[in-house]
Amino acid sequence: MKKLLTLVLAVALVLTMSCAAFAEGFDGELKIWVPEATVDFTTEQVEAFKAANPEYAGMNVTIEPVGEGDAASKAITDVDAAADIYNFAQDQLARLVAAGALEVVEEGNAEVVKAENDADSVTAATLGDALYAYPLTSDNGYFLYYDKSVVSDPSTMEGILADCEAAGKSFYMEINSGWYQTAFFFGAGCALTYETDVDGNFTACNVGYASEDGVKALKAMIALSKSPAFQNGSSISNATNVGAIVDGTWDSNAAKELFGDNYAAAKLPTVDGWQLGGFSGFKLLGVKPQEDEAKLAACDALAAYLASGDVQLARYQAVGWGPSNLAAQQSEDVQADVALAALRAQIPFDIPQGQYPGDYWALATGLGDRVIGKEFDDADDAALMAALEDFQTTCESYVG
Repeated sequence: MKKLLTLVLAVALVLTMSCAAFAEGFDGELKIWVPEATVDFTTEQVEAFKAANPEYAGMNVTIEPVGEGDAASKAITDVDAAADIYNFAQDQLARLVAAGALEVVEEGNAEVVKAENDADSVTAATLGDALYAYPLTSDNGYFLYYDKSVVSDPSTMEGILADCEAAGKSFYMEINSGWYQTAFFFGAGCALTYETDVDGNFTACNVGYASEDGVKALKAMIALSKSPAFQNGSSISNATNVGAIVDGTWDSNAAKELFGDNYAAAKLPTVDGWQLGGFSGFKLLGVKPQEDEAKLAACDALAAYLASGDVQLARYQAVGWGPSNLAAQQSEDVQADVALAALRAQIPFDIPQGQYPGDYWALATGLGDRVIGKEFDDADDAALMAALEDFQTTCESYVG
């Protein structure tokens, strides 16, 4: 009986110490990786978090400039050396989970995330049944920027090309990119998605490019490439003599500067009466697994704060990132943003970008290069179908 009482008292002491650790917060070291453009903003927000949460006032937070793509690669390469909290793009989720570089979002925080953010961003942060990250944005998609003194009606590809040709201006779209190229195939009704297990292995592929819809999409790409106005590209900063360009919110300032008073944006156009689609994407915030429970609690609390609606809105106002938080999306400033309005109009025709094998991107580039190289200019439907059958078979071969 005495031994049992001693054991009970010992357990109670451990629990008391554990609760005290949470009550006292955390005053150790914590590292965050964010893109360079948001370092100053994040620094200000961390100080605001510490001021509002005295239990974390003594915490020493180091903020380093690391972009979303580099952050994921670095975390996967060396989890131990990775930041405790870091930004990443949603297409890296499965790789990060497989590498053990992401902690499942704390249950209470997960409920808030699911209630307060748009459904697509929550899906992008989810693998299996678990939420592994905090959504930060719903702005990583593409749409049309155009010079409204050149393009009279941005709703159809035929009209845009006619206006650009008449004005001697260029229409830019990067058709040899696996990201932008899906605008044609998804818009025509084709599927190309992969399923992964919790270790990041590709377990299934749903692809429908070798079909009448796929031929329709490929023909539209070929027709675009034949226009004298067509230029292959997607960066307005590297474009010249632009009448219109398919690009994203990250280039909104460059578009405003180039077009001036004629700056305008819209969803992607239709082609032969059907609407171009594509990928939508999201920026996420992840927390690295921690052995120290007090540090993990601090990471969860800070990540939840940095992903909150108020901070998302402040981040939009500071650096232009389009929020995933539903309330922030309804703010007057966000609603009035020309580029974000165009993206909002496009998103219903997109699918959230999931996980894709690395080889897919090179395969798609090859298909686009063949279009740009005029290889298909005189091809009949049978030849186009044969090319798409090869493409589809290769996509399916990445599973297993």
